[in-house]
Amino acid sequence: MFDFEGKVALVTGASRGIGRAVAITLARGGASVALNYAGNEAAAAEALRLVREGGAPRAGLHRFDVADPAACAAAVEAIVGEWGGLHILVNNAGIALDQLVLRIKDEDWTRQLQVNLTGAFNLTRAAARPMVKQRGGAIVNLTSVVGEMGNPGQAAYAASKAGLIGLTKAVARELASRNVRVNAVAPGYVDTDMTQGLPEGARARLLEAIPLARMGSAQDVADAVAYLASEKASYVTGEVLRVNGGMYM
Repeated sequence: MFDFEGKVALVTGASRGIGRAVAITLARGGASVALNYAGNEAAAAEALRLVREGGAPRAGLHRFDVADPAACAAAVEAIVGEWGGLHILVNNAGIALDQLVLRIKDEDWTRQLQVNLTGAFNLTRAAARPMVKQRGGAIVNLTSVVGEMGNPGQAAYAASKAGLIGLTKAVARELASRNVRVNAVAPGYVDTDMTQGLPEGARARLLEAIPLARMGSAQDVADAVAYLASEKASYVTGEVLRVNGGMYM
């Protein structure tokens, strides 16, 4: 168990999957958790219930589009004003609109970059101000094994996740002097809503490419995020922690 007593965290895309697991894990460590979601009210309400059950001193829902810079700035301002600070930001919100590069629509390319990359930038910029002022904080970005090794049919997704690695390293250098650490976690194939729809044949081929011979779990990723957000990682910044079962080394 990691100690997040007295910390305030914002987790994007927190209504389900990896984001929900991260929010619950931070709550179990004693953090107050603000959960961002895009539109699924039922899933968000269930995530909020689980975070409260996990022991978060305070928990709240924040519905906004991470691709909207004004909405991101307003959400951070509201959290800091209400809860007195922001110590942990987890940029998890993401979408995948898979299509071959010769067929992808312009709007689908743009939307993936806006959510997956620009969304993380919007919130990082907003959160950096209170973190710098309080001279401490941790930002964890959720990239992907696809951002490191590529994948057919996922040019836009791969580009956005690769860009997130560059963003992580650049901002880590900018904010290090103010004791704000910026790291990334690169999950492999995780058993979530996004992967459960895979045909059995495709799933079997995936497992053949993973040395540990299993899909990851949302909790596997959440534990890695919690480590990087915690004081246990106080001398770690600018890193990409791979959680992929050995699929990409």
